[in-house]
Amino acid sequence: MFKRKTALKIRKAHRYLGLFLGIQFLMWTISGMYFSWTDIDEIHGDQFKKEQPEQTFFNNLMGTAQLETLQPIKTLELLEIAKEPYYWINETTLYNAKTGDKKNGITIDEAQQVAKRYMLSDLKISGIELIDVVGDHHEYRGRPLPAYEISYETPQNLKAYVAVENGVFQTVRHRDWRWFDFLWMTHTMDYGGRDNFNTIVLRAFSLLGLITVLSGFLLWYTSSPTIRKIIKKKRKQVTLKST
Repeated sequence: MFKRKTALKIRKAHRYLGLFLGIQFLMWTISGMYFSWTDIDEIHGDQFKKEQPEQTFFNNLMGTAQLETLQPIKTLELLEIAKEPYYWINETTLYNAKTGDKKNGITIDEAQQVAKRYMLSDLKISGIELIDVVGDHHEYRGRPLPAYEISYETPQNLKAYVAVENGVFQTVRHRDWRWFDFLWMTHTMDYGGRDNFNTIVLRAFSLLGLITVLSGFLLWYTSSPTIRKIIKKKRKQVTLKST
């Protein structure tokens, strides 16, 4: 059996480890509960979007050979911007698919019409802002810039984002998503990109968490009256056999 001093050291180590790791354990628990009780589609904001975006059909589009482009075409996508067709070529250049004119970004009015294709009709726009720089923790991080940030009159502080370069509807953000993003950050302990599960901080806390649990089992073993009785009984049996 452990000596009293050793048992006290184990108890002290367990207590301070629990105190140090307690807040992170609490955040892991809270975030895990939030993830399990929320609908991921609602987090993505699907309840604010139409099931299918409005689609316009086009005729008499120009062939790519008629476009005044000097670069070989590697990728091509047909996009709709304000009910007009555009070719998005090589993910760099936008051309009107009817006139062949090159287009350098979209306007605020065109961004509104793009958002209107995707968002529910009863949503009212409260403001539009052009953003060209975002921080590492911004809700629009990792997506094409510049972009139009379109705000709506909702209790959820709803925002939609449309890329300026090609007029593509990017994403929506709202209050529940922001809570999810914050809790996901605390869950993964990746305070930059959110999705790195191999950070040194997470590894350290995982290891310390394991040590805390093991020290708890060890503490129970050293302080359990039942274990003491069993050990004493065995010692008595050994003493009787030796005599």
